[in-house]
Amino acid sequence: MLCSVVILNWNGADVMRQFLPSVLLYTTQPETEVVVVDNGSTDNSVAYLNALLPTPEARAAHLRVIAFPENYGFAAGYNRAIASMQSEFVVLLNSDVMVTEGWLEPVLEYMLQHPNVAAVQPKVLSYKSLLAHNQNTSQPVTFEYAGAAGGYIDRLGYPFCRGRIMNHVAEDKGQYDTVAQTFWVSGAAFFIRTAVYNEAGGLDDRFFAHMEEIDLCWRLNSRGYELACVPQSTVYHLGGGALAYDNPRKTYLNFRNNLLMLYKNMPQPQLRRVLAMRFILDYVAALQALICLKPKNACAIIRARIDFLKMKRSFAQKRQENLTLASELYPQTISRRFIVFDYYFRRRVE
Repeated sequence: MLCSVVILNWNGADVMRQFLPSVLLYTTQPETEVVVVDNGSTDNSVAYLNALLPTPEARAAHLRVIAFPENYGFAAGYNRAIASMQSEFVVLLNSDVMVTEGWLEPVLEYMLQHPNVAAVQPKVLSYKSLLAHNQNTSQPVTFEYAGAAGGYIDRLGYPFCRGRIMNHVAEDKGQYDTVAQTFWVSGAAFFIRTAVYNEAGGLDDRFFAHMEEIDLCWRLNSRGYELACVPQSTVYHLGGGALAYDNPRKTYLNFRNNLLMLYKNMPQPQLRRVLAMRFILDYVAALQALICLKPKNACAIIRARIDFLKMKRSFAQKRQENLTLASELYPQTISRRFIVFDYYFRRRVE
């Protein structure tokens, strides 16, 4: 088997009805399969999938279903599923992604031609902007927040993308239609060599959700692998997932897991300086949330910092392992930018 497209689902029957048909339609290449992994759903997801299995579309895409008895979270759910895969490549595909015709070939061809490239993403555009554009062509199609045209982090560990800085997403005008080396690839459509995924330990299930793909990509960068965006493949991502963008739970996980990621992967000289700066900036972010009348988000940021300090010791062994296995302690693919300064003071949004 060349490639397994793995979709993790939790209580997403309605979302799958909307987006899974595109995956089945455009994933019929030889030696490929679509695997839907149900993460202990309590809705009618499994019944929907089982009813779909006998259809011609499902057979053409070699659809199969794995049903877990409980919700293991995003990270552990994928780890458990991918441990059973025999294919050369796997694609971690969000259930709210619409793929397009020919979406697999450019990425797989690129990875076959570049054996040191461990992980790749396609160009990720906003599904909502596509719907708006279809209703009114004057409305632009924009990049999607989670990945856009390839991900990076700045000196302080803040993620950004070609096509997305902080909360600003750019219009897709073809300006990022070149293949580019990146620091991280989007968890919305994450292509990776199966052996490399398992060798690197997969996603850290202690994160539960959010930032775990960037943490994995940091390990890959440090161990000498390359990552890329191949925009000749395009997908459309609804975004938001189980939690809305400004949901306090999502805020908590993003802040906590970002700090844990820095602790796990960044060498001590840089880590000391970065954590000192982040102490200040995170509390500024909490203050901003209060000013914007979002007290639950402000509390989530403070609780994330407190829990990071509580959890840090339990990650010490993994930190030592990551630094020991690194061939490059501070990867050159980390951007030298300070995007908070660029965004808020220089008004730079590209």
